[in-house]
Amino acid sequence: MVNDTDTFGIDPAAGHPERALALGYAPEAVRPAISALFALDATLAKLAIGTRDAMVAQLRLTWWHEALLALGQSEPPAQPILRTLAAARVDGAALARMEIGWERLLQTPDEEALIAFGEERGMLFTEAARLAGAADDATAAGAGWALADLSRLTVDTDLSARAAALARPLVQQASAQRWSPAGRFIGALLHVAAADLAGERPVGAPGRVLRLAWHRLSGR
Repeated sequence: MVNDTDTFGIDPAAGHPERALALGYAPEAVRPAISALFALDATLAKLAIGTRDAMVAQLRLTWWHEALLALGQSEPPAQPILRTLAAARVDGAALARMEIGWERLLQTPDEEALIAFGEERGMLFTEAARLAGAADDATAAGAGWALADLSRLTVDTDLSARAAALARPLVQQASAQRWSPAGRFIGALLHVAAADLAGERPVGAPGRVLRLAWHRLSGR
């Protein structure tokens, strides 16, 4: 992940050292594209939950939505995330759904909206798996990770608790599979989310890092 923050203007790992480690497990050939995907997610997150003015957030999210839909249809703007994604031939329509998910958080989401958020933001994992050539089922993993990470990011304690409750069964379900070598970076991200949800050991604790190393070797 060296220089990714400089390249994209935002940290794809969102300041989470274990996530940075997990992203480093991605196949080398697609690592720049995977980093761009997560930089996109970090950008949308910053707009949706880090912008005080909801109207400003809405306008900026809409710009990203339209830019993502246009990928593959026209020359992308001179924006490094979009340029990298365009070069990787991503599915822009799938990624535009991520923006729709984040947009749901501009108002307090009910349970139905939170479930939809998980599915829409979870397209991040589906597209990452496709780019990496991983045949693993990334659907539940994406939704579970999206909700688990939201529970970590938000300062709204009620929203955090509700997101975590929805995330746990999805994370458990997705963690039961054995991940292919190409998809182990996704499985590793899922293990990071599970450890965050459990909250039993701090980020970077030896046991957590060793768990990721074991997953990289075994796929479990």
